Amino acid sequence: MGETLGLIAGRGVFPLEVARCARRRGQRVVCVAMREMADAHLEELVDELHWIHPGEVGAGVAAFRAAGVEEAVMAGKVAKGSLIADPEALRLDGQAESLLAELPDFEDDSVLGKAADFLAALGIRLLPQHALCPELLAGEGVLTKAAPTAAQRADLDFGFPIARAIGGLDIGQTVVVKDRAVLAVEAIEGTDAAIRRGGALAAGACVVKVAKPDQDSRFDVPAIGPDTVRVLAEAGIAALGFEAGATLVLEREELVREADAHGIAVAGLSGPADGIATAGLSGPGGT
Repeated sequence: MGETLGLIAGRGVFPLEVARCARRRGQRVVCVAMREMADAHLEELVDELHWIHPGEVGAGVAAFRAAGVEEAVMAGKVAKGSLIADPEALRLDGQAESLLAELPDFEDDSVLGKAADFLAALGIRLLPQHALCPELLAGEGVLTKAAPTAAQRADLDFGFPIARAIGGLDIGQTVVVKDRAVLAVEAIEGTDAAIRRGGALAAGACVVKVAKPDQDSRFDVPAIGPDTVRVLAEAGIAALGFEAGATLVLEREELVREADAHGIAVAGLSGPADGIATAGLSGPGGT
């Protein structure tokens, strides 16, 4: 990797983790952070911090090029719903408007793929999101004291291929299931809203979160963290299954403490049948 890393930071703790990992590797970090989204603590972890609105593409690129950035990582959430609900808040500059005009649709793969191609044309290569911190990708097994019950295992088994199917259609990556019935499917509103919708229909439901079948690891890698667990608890969810080896688990110790405090089972799954049946989900495990 190069001496200087470009960090494109959205909402959440993941950008902080990437910055820490880069600094441990001895890299200089130049961060372009989204206003009113990214964590202000980034200032303590990076060498340069440039605040921009999501649509100020020109300013972000100028900061990277001035710093000699040749490799960058996208980290953190940027709500795509703003493109539809409040596009003016994005402060689209001429470059952003030109790029959006070339899109066939506003699906995640289209929007983010266009951004990656644009950066590549300028000599800035987007790295996989987990390139600097592969240890955040969790493997198979139960992370929590509580393990999924037989009924919950059946729901996780049922929901896994459905989540993969909606991911393949670039709709979302999460489904909420109870008694082998789908209560909610994630779309543009995001994971947390889908969990709340599903939980409102039935207490004790299960959530399955997976990667897309052809996941581009440069962006949109599924992630869970303590905030995810707090939403699960608020919605009355009993178990969370995530795709092992393809999901970022952020602040793992705090996530486990939160889940244990609410009796929520959290497990890494390798697939709908083989993963759940053989991952040893009858008791706590590790990754």
